[in-house]
Amino acid sequence: MSSIVVVGANWGDEGKGRIVDFLAADASASIRFQGGNNAGHTVVNDFGTFKLHQLPSGIFNPDCTAVLGPGMVISPAALSEEIAEVESAGVKINLCISDRATLCLPLHALEDTLEEQRLGDAAYGSTRQGIAPAYGDRVMKKGILVGWLQQPQVLEQRLQFMLDWKMPQLKALYPQCDYSQSAKEITEWLLEVTKSWRPFICNVTEPLKALQAKDANLLFEAQLGAGRDLVYGEYPWTTSSNVTAAYAGIGSGLPALRPERVIAVAKAFSSSVGTGTLVTAMEEQDNFRESANEFGATTGRPRDMGFFDAVATKNGVELQAATEIALTKIDCLTGLKDLKICVAYDGEHTENPIWPQTAALAPVYEQMEGWDEDITGCRSFEELPKAAQDYVTRIESLMGVPVRMVSVGPERDQMIIRD
Repeated sequence: MSSIVVVGANWGDEGKGRIVDFLAADASASIRFQGGNNAGHTVVNDFGTFKLHQLPSGIFNPDCTAVLGPGMVISPAALSEEIAEVESAGVKINLCISDRATLCLPLHALEDTLEEQRLGDAAYGSTRQGIAPAYGDRVMKKGILVGWLQQPQVLEQRLQFMLDWKMPQLKALYPQCDYSQSAKEITEWLLEVTKSWRPFICNVTEPLKALQAKDANLLFEAQLGAGRDLVYGEYPWTTSSNVTAAYAGIGSGLPALRPERVIAVAKAFSSSVGTGTLVTAMEEQDNFRESANEFGATTGRPRDMGFFDAVATKNGVELQAATEIALTKIDCLTGLKDLKICVAYDGEHTENPIWPQTAALAPVYEQMEGWDEDITGCRSFEELPKAAQDYVTRIESLMGVPVRMVSVGPERDQMIIRD
């Protein structure tokens, strides 16, 4: 049996979905263990191109059970739409949805939007999907559990309990809030919109433990990256959950998990969307952003572009306790005339990284030789131009763990596996 956790080394958007889709061919279960509808994992395979927001990226293997773990917050209507989109492409879905996961309701999205509007220029850069309010309600013991969808009377009671507590606060803080749906109306809507996936709600620990007993391969998938972790990221510009590999067991339904492999996914350059600091930001970003297609999968927002930040990435690799690295989108660097790696901030080397980042930090760069050859057809490390090989091996030496996977394009076969 092999338990593999795929996590982000940076700020998200590293290409985790692409790695999970590749690895899922040999997996018996693909499990999302945190987050919700606030970020997208882009997957390109024989079925087409998909931007998955809540479904795990191993969904395309019909022999792989797709699990939405208890650590997630689930937007019900969006999940129904996502399932329908994947099934319309001819994908046979084998789904398990945790009864302990939390529902993310339209009211949460409204609350998220009102707060971002109130903050104005000090806003967090939220996707306004309601993720933070949904997690906040869970912490305040006012959350609505997915399992209650199977108990309509309990569901309506708990919704009324939440509304009695939440609505006076919202109307006091946001006078423009005109939300008026009753607990009964929300219950009826939920029961209607979740028809397609309610039969798959269960205690996901049971099927996962059964797979473990059979020595099956389990694949765990995080959303976002180490720089957005609620505890260890660039607070307060973080997400609202723990995105580190250490949370994979808790968020998946297997709290005693001891993974054999932790793959930290990193882009061959830096990118970030939303509020926060990108120390290695390029002066001229537009052309590179367009050629690399660096726009948010959920919102379409343009990502800030930067050179590879070895300090931030080393920190992410350490936070994730990574055993190896998957380096993605190296093909996007082809033809880049100015190619360099940030090896330190203000003279501090990667052995003693500064974290979290602040705008006061100045990057210290190491110039690298670029290449002009098209590498999208390379299928072994030796086929890459020497400059590209040197770029990968330099990153590997700075990270202190092996770069075992190198992606030269979005398709499944555009993956170089290094021994």
